This record gives sequence, structure tokens and C-alpha cells, in this order.
Amino acid sequence: MDFALTAEEAAFRNLARDFARDEILPNIAQWERSGEFPKATLRKMGQLGFFGSVIPEDFGGTGAGYVAHALLVEEITRAHFCLSTAFNVQGASVPRAILDWGTPEQKARLVPGMVKGELIGCHAITEPNAGSDVAGIETTAIRDGDTYVLNGTKLWITYAPVADIALVFAKTDPTERHRGISAFLVERDTPGLTIHKMNATTGSNCLPTGEMVFEDCRVPAANMLGVEGQGFKICMKMLDSNRVTIPARAVGNAQACVDEAVKYAQQRKAFGVPIGTFQMIKQDIAEMISAVEASRWLVYRLAWMMDQGLPCRRDASIAKLFAAETGHQVASKAQFIHGAYGFSPEYPISRHLVESQFLRVAEGTSNIHRIIIADDALGYKKANRE
Repeated sequence: MDFALTAEEAAFRNLARDFARDEILPNIAQWERSGEFPKATLRKMGQLGFFGSVIPEDFGGTGAGYVAHALLVEEITRAHFCLSTAFNVQGASVPRAILDWGTPEQKARLVPGMVKGELIGCHAITEPNAGSDVAGIETTAIRDGDTYVLNGTKLWITYAPVADIALVFAKTDPTERHRGISAFLVERDTPGLTIHKMNATTGSNCLPTGEMVFEDCRVPAANMLGVEGQGFKICMKMLDSNRVTIPARAVGNAQACVDEAVKYAQQRKAFGVPIGTFQMIKQDIAEMISAVEASRWLVYRLAWMMDQGLPCRRDASIAKLFAAETGHQVASKAQFIHGAYGFSPEYPISRHLVESQFLRVAEGTSNIHRIIIADDALGYKKANRE
């Protein structure tokens, strides 16, 4: 086994690390105070090729692969959680779904702009009564001539308030469950679509989350992705393409917690000495570092498997579960090291702790991934089936 990064992968990691130092870290305090979404910085990331690792060069990507993608995600998340969300929708799920299922016109019109950060995307699955149970969505899309009329509500849609294009999943046959779902590309200015910003406590004040309300929203039939009834399959494949992103974000967030805990332990004094000299603080830091390293290599292995085209849904669930759960444990230890200051917005650790909780829920809760792993082991449902 070769654990070394290629020269190209190392270059991407270093580019992201330098960008985070120069373009993100100096601006975080201002972004968080204002609640401003840093759209200009996202566009710079696109121009540098950050969102193109799993996108072919013909569509504006770099084709560098999933390991490069994971490295970029980790470094940007380590700096700021808000901007790392773009790797979900700009660099994997939405453009990959369009490449896999879209028409030539849809691919040419949307994918290059998303990869460059000129178009902001989101995917709309979750509803008031459906989250993990994708087949239970209730939003409808009824054919009427050369349009589909959408009615329903989507909740907790990350980037919805700033997105130019949304990949929306709705029931074209409300009498069916997963077989009745279809997928649509919906532009933000489509009549009948109203977007409300939600005051979601996701850690970062500038991470926009929204509610999408469809009221007799007419979407051209040409905006369907794939054909009627393929929506569930498109959704599952889309999430597969994004499996490495969430655990990579968990690793980046956990590494940020280690960074903050080490810095605080070196600076904070108690009884006349830095608290980092205390044995129990050292124990916590050692356990945090070990957990992050274990998570990191699970993620890198998963990314390598994806680059090789190997079946890896089981491994994706393992990486996501372990990285998200240990990431939350690391954040909790880091907050404990900060004492009362761990609850103050003046210190990043209070934000990182909330973000670690979010990652336990995003794109498959920890319990969902436990079920996938256990069902595979027990032989009830093989994770890597096609």
C-alpha cells in the first residue's frame, strides 16, 4: 500500500492551505459579525479550480480525483465551515448529477458555471415530514402540457437563499414511493417559488439555510433531469458522488478544534503555569489527535476507492459515521479545555462544536449509517449492491 500523495494532490492541498491563510482566516470575524455570505471568496475558489476535482476538464474541471477533492475540503473546512459547504453542491453532488443524467444542453449551460463559482447550486430533498426517508417526500410535480406544476415545501436547504439553481426532487406520481420521484432543475426566479431564509444555528452566522415553498410553480418539462420516475435513483447516485465530502469536512472541523485546543493550552495559565503542562490536558489532546488521524485515513482510503471506481457504500458509511462521531467528541474535548471561554463567541471553538453536531446529521444521520453498516454485516441488505 502506498500512502504518499501524488505531486498534484500535494499541490492542491498546499494551494488550499495558502488560500485559507490569505483569503479566509483574515475575514472570518467580519463575515460572522455581519452574517454576510462570502460569495466573492467562493468565486475565487472556483477560479482556482477548487470545485473541479471530480469534474472532467471538458466541463471546466481539473479531473484531479476524489483524493484531491478530500484534501481541498479538509483544508477549507479547517479554516471556515461556511465555505466548505460549497464542495457539496458546487464540486460534487449537483454538477455530478447533471453530468450523469443531464442533456447536452443542461451540461453545457450549468456545469462549467458551477465549477467556476459563477453559478451557486443547491439540492432540495428534505421536507417537513421527510428527511432520511427520501421516498417519503410529499412535494408534487404534475405534468401540464410542456410544464410541470410543483407544489410543496422543502426545509433546511443549505445555500437556498443564495443559490441560482436548485436540483429539486418531487413526486410525479404521488401514489408511489421511490418509484414516483423525479428530479428537476429549478432556477431561483421561477414564478411560484418563494425562498425564505431560516435562522438555523449551524455554527457559522454566514452559512445561508432556507425554506423553499412551491405554489403552483411551473417548471419547463425540459428542466427535468433524466426521465420520470428516475428521481430516487438520481438522488442516491448524487449522494454517492458526495460521500467523501461530509467526512472530509468532519476531519477539517476536528483538526480546527485540535488547533484551537493546543493554542489555548499553551497560552492559558492556571496556578502559575500553562494548562498544557497538566497531565489530563495532555491526555485529552493526545486522544483528540489520535481520533483525527484515524478519521483522516478512513476518509483518504474512501477517496482512493472512489478514484479506483470500487464499490464503497459500506466504506462510505464507516468513514462518515466514524469521522462525524469522533469529530464531535474532539470538539467537546476542545471546548472543555477552553473552560467557560468555550461557550463564548469570541473563541472559534463554540462555533466548531455546533458544526460538529451538524455533521452528525448531514447527508445521512449517524444512526442511518449504523443501520447500513450493521445490515451489511448481518446480511439483511448488502451496502454495495447496485
